[in-house]
Amino acid sequence: MLGSLSLLAATPFAFRSFSPSPNNNRFLSSAINHQIAKQLATESGRGSQKLLRRHVFPVYRRVSYGSPISAVMTDDSLTVTTSEEDTQNIGILDIDSALRQFKDHFQYRIKKYVDQKNLFENYEGGLEEFAKGYLRFGFNREEDGIVYREWAPPAQEAQVVGDFNGWDGSNHKMEKNEFGVWSIKIPDSEGNPAIPHNSRVKFRFKHGDGVWVDRMPAWIKYATVDPTRFGAPYDGVHWDPPPSERYEFKYPRPPKPKAPRIYEAHVGMSSSEPRINSYREFADDVLPRIQANNYNTVQLMAVMEHSYYASFGYHVTNFFSVSSRSGTPEDLKYLIDKAHSLGLRVLMDVVHSHASNNVTDGLNGFDVGQSSQESYFHTGERGYHKLWDSRLFNYGNWEVLRFLLSNLRWWLEEFKFDGFRFDGVTSMLYHHHGINMTFTGDYNEYFSDATDVDAVVYLMLANSLINSILPDATVIAEDVSGMPGLGRPVSEGGIGFDYRLAMAIPDKWIDYLKNKNDEEWSMTDLSCSLTNRRYNEKCISYAESHDQSIVGDKTIAFFLMDKEMYSGMSCLTDASPTIDRGIALHKMIHFITMALGGEGYLNFMGNEFGHPEWIDFPREGNGWSYEKCRRQWTLVDTDHLRYKFMNAFDRAMNALDDKFSFLSSTKQIVSCTDEENKVIVFERGDLVFVFNFHSENTYDGYKVGCDLPGKYRVALDSDAWEFGGHGRVGHDVDHFTSPEGIPGVPETNFNNRPNSFKVLSPARTCVVYYKVDESVEETNGINVISVSETLEMDASKQKNAEESAILVDHGDKENPQETNDRDTASFDEELQKDGAKQESIEEPAASVLDKKIVGSKLDEPQVEEMEERTPDD
Repeated sequence: MLGSLSLLAATPFAFRSFSPSPNNNRFLSSAINHQIAKQLATESGRGSQKLLRRHVFPVYRRVSYGSPISAVMTDDSLTVTTSEEDTQNIGILDIDSALRQFKDHFQYRIKKYVDQKNLFENYEGGLEEFAKGYLRFGFNREEDGIVYREWAPPAQEAQVVGDFNGWDGSNHKMEKNEFGVWSIKIPDSEGNPAIPHNSRVKFRFKHGDGVWVDRMPAWIKYATVDPTRFGAPYDGVHWDPPPSERYEFKYPRPPKPKAPRIYEAHVGMSSSEPRINSYREFADDVLPRIQANNYNTVQLMAVMEHSYYASFGYHVTNFFSVSSRSGTPEDLKYLIDKAHSLGLRVLMDVVHSHASNNVTDGLNGFDVGQSSQESYFHTGERGYHKLWDSRLFNYGNWEVLRFLLSNLRWWLEEFKFDGFRFDGVTSMLYHHHGINMTFTGDYNEYFSDATDVDAVVYLMLANSLINSILPDATVIAEDVSGMPGLGRPVSEGGIGFDYRLAMAIPDKWIDYLKNKNDEEWSMTDLSCSLTNRRYNEKCISYAESHDQSIVGDKTIAFFLMDKEMYSGMSCLTDASPTIDRGIALHKMIHFITMALGGEGYLNFMGNEFGHPEWIDFPREGNGWSYEKCRRQWTLVDTDHLRYKFMNAFDRAMNALDDKFSFLSSTKQIVSCTDEENKVIVFERGDLVFVFNFHSENTYDGYKVGCDLPGKYRVALDSDAWEFGGHGRVGHDVDHFTSPEGIPGVPETNFNNRPNSFKVLSPARTCVVYYKVDESVEETNGINVISVSETLEMDASKQKNAEESAILVDHGDKENPQETNDRDTASFDEELQKDGAKQESIEEPAASVLDKKIVGSKLDEPQVEEMEERTPDD
């Protein structure tokens, strides 16, 4: 979400992936203006590193829910003793010695984290028990009745109302305890629940000025709106289906992959039709596509209920509710179980950075002017995000912690999500929320009075909880600031995320596509931007996500090809130079981002096949149209359109990682950034990647360095026919290495690599080479084949998998016509005009880009390969 707010990322030198990060060495004193609550009397002594390790996954004693601690801890006699030890061994300080000057900051937040966990253990039975708030608050079955509890300290009187009592709460008044919790038990009626399943309910209370208001229960598990009334408020729905209607999970969670290959998806806009799609339709129609393209993880956006559809799900109104636009909670369970059956893990885009400011149907409705200690949010300016027009949580509040931590456990246990992508983490980490802030990499920007330590401690607690409930969970932070330690374990003094999003990468690509012609592309700058991440903190790389294609911007494919996509994507005619360039660079941009940009990869739904145009949710400004709020699957399903080539290459990229696990490899060496020839050469794992960004030059005999001696062959080639290329690289050619310089003396080697081999590198292509295991070949007679060949062999299986779940409307097949000006018409209309004649298409001539060949003579096997081709090749 932050990516769309134009927050400025830190400069490259703060996050170099090959060494700990430097800073300007200005010392920050320990005068941090945060006061530890006076209840937390402490004893100094021994180290917080051992203390942390003892408290990361403690064994808690159980206590009853009648907790003697309030949301506002004011008992002066309360003392929590912590056996602190010497803090010399905070693990993160050993990883990055430049952080040692901020030791006091780390000690402070570690101590606050440990003290908070001790309080949970003493008064709630531990962190895990504390995070079961959904079993106590909201509507729950208890002893032949329904018990409803709500935390609302400022309320003077309270009632529960709904369909069950004709919206008259006079007979259902609630009682308030000393901690501001209102409760009522509603006995069953003749053996049946007094509040029927799927009936509407609300919390009615009177606040200080004597006014009665109806609000959505904060812990409500389902919410709906009358679709026939424009702007109608949402109603809370009591969701307690009988056993016969409950969805029972059938499949186990898939194991955690070595590296996540994430398909970011929005269920509502996943239909090819201009409407909101359902969870079950997504499960049956879209999940098979994701599996077919070799992704291992699905990241679902907009799951939590949000009254404003165009917020992309980021203005959450009901945190425990499934978005009812796409179905019921049972429907979402079906989706997740179906994903698990296909071997796909499912992450949820969780929004704990802020909440919708809606009063009638959101959490903000509980704010009636009370103090911050009695509210979910901070008061005044601190409780309001001026750019997002939303409310900001008070992470130091006991009941806010219960609400948010329980929310995480709810989604993990009730719906079997496999982890989270935390949205808006930068806004949480700092009191300035990243607004008008340029992060330069100076460490003082991260550890100062501007740091919101309460939010940092909440995130540490959240990650500790997630990992204790589901040790194989995947947790990702959306942070643009580059906070050091964000991706290190809590036990080391880090915040505990597994990955952070590499948010500067898509901004770099947009800058290049908008502001530079091809000749101005810098290989060094691209390489530095892609490798610009903190040592030992993993990143998820992506070339574009939903942020980059919202209204006002374009997808990468549309940046590259623009209006020619309306008329030039048919294989029935030769590709124009714009289309040829666009498809070639689309493949290269996404692949180099994946291969060099992180330890995981993310793609937004539809961008794998070059989805055109942009995303625009229904709104008054577009006549409430869904035309640009859908995915036009017919484009990739129509065999005579070139979208299939980009989709096939996306599938091959993921298959390459499946086969060689290069994303999870810690070996990443950029050996060449050739500015003159526009070539980047690097190794990831034992694969050698060669990217030629030159617009015209094809280099034969181009020398590339490598680590291991032996024989190399093509593993993946973007110029292959099946990817819409020109087939200029021979896949059956053996490339033998030559030693370079003195072993063990890098300065005598070629580009600091001890071996080298020569390749053919056509213009605007990327080719990956793998080392052949000759001992296996000789012993077993096994011919190790490339990913491209593997995909070709599996093509029929992949096609059957897709066709089993996808019905394709190819438009009018009988009357194909030519149309030139199509930039204002929909792509579906264009398909009908263009026709969708299904026939075998001859491969296009391979002469468009190969304008100039330079370099040395081809190796003999390459000469033989080239002799078999036409002179234009």
